[in-house]
Amino acid sequence: MKDQLKKANNQGAPIYGMGFIGALVYFINHAVTFWGGMLGVVKALVWPAILIYKLLEMLKM
Repeated sequence: MKDQLKKANNQGAPIYGMGFIGALVYFINHAVTFWGGMLGVVKALVWPAILIYKLLEMLKM
């Protein structure tokens, strides 16, 4: 049972990892300054939360 739960919990990790790398590359490429690049790293970490927030805001939930 524990093995099944562990496997189920890790299924989204590769998708999030690819999204993180893609967002990181995007934000760093568009950064003009060093601190803009650092802000891009933070944005790359939290983009899923921002996406869900905007989606729920759009759906008025």
